[in-house]
Amino acid sequence: MSEQQLPVVVIGAGPTGLAAAAQLVERGIEPLVLEAGPAAAAAVREWSHVRLFSTWGELTNPAAEKLLAPTGWTKPDTATYPTGGDWSELYLQPLADVLGERVRYRTTVTGVSRSGRDRIVDADRDSQPFVVHLATADGEERVFARAVIDASGTWSTPGPAGASGLPALGEKAAADRITYRVPDLKDPALRARYAGKRTAVIGSGASAFTALATLADAAQEEPGTHAVWILRRGISGSTFGGGEADELPARGALGLAAKAAVDAGYADAVTGFRTEAIERADDGRLVLVGEDGRRLDPVDEIIVLTGFRPDLSFLSEVRLGLDERLQAPLELAPLIDPNQHSCGTVYPHGHKELSHPEQGIFLVGMKSYGRAPTFLAMTGYEQVRSVTAALAGDIESADRVELTLPETGVCGGAGLFDDPAAEQASGGGCCAAPAPALVQIGIGAPASSGSC
Repeated sequence: MSEQQLPVVVIGAGPTGLAAAAQLVERGIEPLVLEAGPAAAAAVREWSHVRLFSTWGELTNPAAEKLLAPTGWTKPDTATYPTGGDWSELYLQPLADVLGERVRYRTTVTGVSRSGRDRIVDADRDSQPFVVHLATADGEERVFARAVIDASGTWSTPGPAGASGLPALGEKAAADRITYRVPDLKDPALRARYAGKRTAVIGSGASAFTALATLADAAQEEPGTHAVWILRRGISGSTFGGGEADELPARGALGLAAKAAVDAGYADAVTGFRTEAIERADDGRLVLVGEDGRRLDPVDEIIVLTGFRPDLSFLSEVRLGLDERLQAPLELAPLIDPNQHSCGTVYPHGHKELSHPEQGIFLVGMKSYGRAPTFLAMTGYEQVRSVTAALAGDIESADRVELTLPETGVCGGAGLFDDPAAEQASGGGCCAAPAPALVQIGIGAPASSGSC
């Protein structure tokens, strides 16, 4: 089989991976989607209770809609906000079903390389197909590919509580009282775990806002429920997001809900605290210890929402060009770096910014952002439209990237990221967000996983 007859392997049957497959089919290129989970969108299903801050109009892909149309599929109301469960059941799984045998489940990619060439060998490298090693229920396999699109995301590798980027001392030992996900307090078992308890929430993004709002809702019904919000920075105009200045209203509302939780007394904010250790108190509760020696009052549970990072372990034999800080593609990194990023604006980007020294491999979707935050589904859809056009040889279309993303209304650039003193002095960056207004927290308030 010639290389052009080989499929393009797509790693991950999530929103971006399935969109890539749909785009490839539209281009007449055969995709092979490899999904580690038992169904499409396995990661999304793990936060099925969380409501996205993007509407249905921003969460479906045009090429996918074309594949779905002959099945009688109807696009949900474009102005409404689905939960992760809605997104999975009403769009992502039907799309995977249309793709049929092009999607393989319970198939874990364990390695990617050039056939017969480890990362050291130059000779005849570019003419060799990719070889992808797999682990399945039946054992080990390998498949060959003309190109590889890695859309495996970052869900499986959340950041730790430790401010150094390493787990805090004692973090692993306290695993029975720590979660790295926003809990579903509609689940009676989970509600019992947090109701009437004191919970530390570590993080400063949309997921942390969601957790604070969720705990505040529970506090109104369950006396004694209280959150302690752990922030590495001080509180400024941008702490609670862009508020009404955010061009995604539901995303802005998350920050407003977090501020309401603090102002109403359902949560206390601890600022400038960098977790170094987690110790077990005599009564079994947990004590957070900061690098400055501060010891917080014991908590019953800890929710760690400090972002995600890419799993690069199975890509060790291909030549990637990644930014040393973000672990994102070199050309993309300056556009998304929170140390430089201005006002939430991400410039249009496509196959050029996503390319690597190893031709024919692309990291797309959430994984393309490495450790950077604020990824949107529509970003991934435009990425794979450009990448698949390039793989089809349509460079004119691949270069024509016209996506305009909504601004967050927050400035964290100019080197101010995670620098409390500089941020306070500047008022929050290059164009400090206005002070958020209070909103009423309610069960039906929009929420988010922090990525869509």
